[in-house]
Amino acid sequence: MNADFTAQRGAMIDSQMRAVGVNDPDVLAAVAAVARERFVPAARAALAYADGAVALGGGRSMVEPMILGLLLTHLRIAPGEKVLIVGAATGYSAAVVAELTPHVTALECDGALAAHARSAGINVVEGPLAAGWAAAAPYDVLLIDGAVPALSAALIAQLRDGGRVGMVLIGEDGVGRATVGRVAGGHFGGSSIIETAATPLPGFEAPARFIF
Repeated sequence: MNADFTAQRGAMIDSQMRAVGVNDPDVLAAVAAVARERFVPAARAALAYADGAVALGGGRSMVEPMILGLLLTHLRIAPGEKVLIVGAATGYSAAVVAELTPHVTALECDGALAAHARSAGINVVEGPLAAGWAAAAPYDVLLIDGAVPALSAALIAQLRDGGRVGMVLIGEDGVGRATVGRVAGGHFGGSSIIETAATPLPGFEAPARFIF
């Protein structure tokens, strides 16, 4: 293991995650166990532990570490739970979640990103992100690894009643907010944790607005 990257990983955990309230020992251990540099383009490996999103190509980026850490802290994934990761990209979030539970379905729509994930040892399924992956449903937890204006009906339908959701939700004001909540009775309700910038994922439609 590269000693420089090991030191950078520790610094990321201490300065970017613990500093904003990522305090779940299981989440911190999961992050510490995964070599983030394996999931970024080789030319950007030096930026793997930077305090910000890392461009992956094709208009996509890796969510900044503290946002993933916050979402996972609030989701509190248990070892036997089934998790769907939407927008898995190169597989970093899937690798971290796999340290918490072995029941992970990683969905990606970009073939090049999915290929990178597979080269890093992540089992990825490919298809439209907003359609989810019904073959392995129902899920206990949905993690959207990117920003969306709203959950699709298909994703809501694939969660168990009471299932938890973590994502960056783009408001009508265009601001992204790390958000966690639950699905109940076919509807999502959640609360925001922190404002953040995140790359919008393809294929998601903004909710209809009523004009009077």
